[in-house]
Amino acid sequence: MAGAAPATAFGQAVIGPPGSGKTTYCLGMSEFLRALGRRVAVVNLDPANEGLPYECAVDVGELVGLGDVMDALRLGPNGGLLYCMEYLEANLDWLRAKLDPLRGHYFLFDCPGQVELCTHHGALRSIFSQMAQWDLRVRLGLGRSILQVEQLRKTGSTVKMDECRKLSTRDLTSNKCD
Repeated sequence: MAGAAPATAFGQAVIGPPGSGKTTYCLGMSEFLRALGRRVAVVNLDPANEGLPYECAVDVGELVGLGDVMDALRLGPNGGLLYCMEYLEANLDWLRAKLDPLRGHYFLFDCPGQVELCTHHGALRSIFSQMAQWDLRVRLGLGRSILQVEQLRKTGSTVKMDECRKLSTRDLTSNKCD
């Protein structure tokens, strides 16, 4: 079939603590890939991430919103986020229906800033494992500081994904004044 989307899709899950630059990375990487003529789809998996600066192909906020969950279930932000991830996990048919038409794009998954969702909670691990069953190969991407590299290594082995690290120039310099 000429022009058919490839069977295997590829992408990266961008993780890190809040404020580490995940969304900014997704914006920059999507612009870079588009400048190269590549098709890219940014997927926001963070139900608390509003006012996205990038063109969002899929937004989990369409399925479940953190504010709504917190209000309805009287949960705090962490409990609400856990609920949202479990809700997404229970509704993977919604995610697959959104991702399947985007085959042929390179996926950037902008993940929630609570890294514990990858290291101590099973929902994201389950979501990315299911994506592998859909023949969507996702790498783990983003480590802002050298101190987070070990956490990313641990997360990669917990989530069962390859790693793709990005270090800032700050990681290569010392804070000491000579």
